[in-house]
Amino acid sequence: MASKVLDGGWGWAIVVASFMAQFLAYGSPQSVGVLYPEWLHTYQQGKGLTAWVGSLVSGVGLIASPVCSACVDNFGARPVTIFSGVMVAGGLMLSAFAPNIEFLIFSYGIVVGLGCGLVYAATLTITCQYFDKRRGLALGIVTTGTSVGAFIYATAQNELIMLYGLHGCLLIIGALALNLMACAGFMRPLNMPGYYLKQKAALERNTEEQIFEKPQLGDLKMTAGSTTATPEKTLGVKELLITIDAKDLAIQTTKKKGSSFSGFDIIKVIKDKWQAYSKYIHSMSEILQDQAMVAFCIGVFMFSLGAFPPGLFIEDVAQSQGLIEEVSLIPLVSIGAIAACVGKLGLGILVDIRWINSIYLYAFTMFAGGVALLIIPLTNSYIGLQILSAIVGFANGNWSLTSYITTKIVGLEKLTQAHGIVMFFGGFGIILGPPVVGWFFDWTQSYDLAFYFSGSFVLLGAFLLTLLTLPCCNGKHPENDKSEVIYTSSCDKVASVA
Repeated sequence: MASKVLDGGWGWAIVVASFMAQFLAYGSPQSVGVLYPEWLHTYQQGKGLTAWVGSLVSGVGLIASPVCSACVDNFGARPVTIFSGVMVAGGLMLSAFAPNIEFLIFSYGIVVGLGCGLVYAATLTITCQYFDKRRGLALGIVTTGTSVGAFIYATAQNELIMLYGLHGCLLIIGALALNLMACAGFMRPLNMPGYYLKQKAALERNTEEQIFEKPQLGDLKMTAGSTTATPEKTLGVKELLITIDAKDLAIQTTKKKGSSFSGFDIIKVIKDKWQAYSKYIHSMSEILQDQAMVAFCIGVFMFSLGAFPPGLFIEDVAQSQGLIEEVSLIPLVSIGAIAACVGKLGLGILVDIRWINSIYLYAFTMFAGGVALLIIPLTNSYIGLQILSAIVGFANGNWSLTSYITTKIVGLEKLTQAHGIVMFFGGFGIILGPPVVGWFFDWTQSYDLAFYFSGSFVLLGAFLLTLLTLPCCNGKHPENDKSEVIYTSSCDKVASVA
């Protein structure tokens, strides 16, 4: 049974496979700053237009996360990971033959970006299914695959470009991404995906013996992931709704046998769907009426817009300042990536300390990152850029605080919807940030004004987040009395916010 394989056993194989999947998928997109100068030289386009490639590959997956989660929910982690492997590898290989920057925006920015979003949703969902008490540790190990991938791929892509050129580098990286399909082989599902449950429900609905002979509650009790009915285990919410829907249709078919469906039935179905969507929209509007939630969304957007571009432009900054001779074996992108990995783990430990306010901790990381961005234009040494890259990278580790802060603001019941809103604002900022900085350079032929703008924007976001969440301004004390963390065994809820 599923309970016997939680928190161990094959679950650790899932962790390793998911870690490698994120490593292979996100290695190149997270270290896209190494490829950016090569694209500028190859296509001879403006920095603003070229920056769309790096911004889209990181932001598209976040904005499309609800769609990616729905795919995993319906088809399962293994098929989605296999399909995403084809997307990531195909996008990288197509990018090697891109005739212009517009095609590169599609092949690398959109195709690879969507593939990465699918990998992220699939790996988190399958990890949640296999872990309960150690879920936080398992998810922490899996999500560090992106940072480790960025650290290694930055150096690897530098060497591959020197040996085989930009086209050869992308072809080799794309070939490595095909190993995502091997990682998918380890993702043995515990729960039957929604697509197969719907097929099973349809078969049962078309079988007259099951319609007339079985009691109504007989189909509602069965082991998750099994087709054998038992009185001991009950289905999850998703499976329950599917089975109830199938049973209701079967009963309606029995009652109306020999007669056609009336227009009233169709109107009733449309009305029920409309009520469900209206309730969802109303819930979203209630979340956005919370002042602390709005402040946090603004803070995430402003930080993403200002602090994400350095990872894309920092290598070009070093070259434009004539520091290319000082480039070491470890690129600036790698330093930022490993600092982000340390930041995720360090901030995750700090936020569990009872007297630390998570919102103010997030605001502090914004302040530190904003100050570092303002100092970058004043730095005239490669060592200085390395230190500042580490500070900005560590500040970027605050991404691991988003689900914790969202839970503190809206509670566990509204966590899924609220975190989806936060992810949208973060993805929107990531998409807009690099093109804005690139346009500043095209306008002034210098990165100075662009980084002054980014740093000021991040500092303004830190100020607004702190001001709007003060007890005197917000009217409530979100974290003065930290309650105990309530753990849930709902894999869908945890996966959607991890």
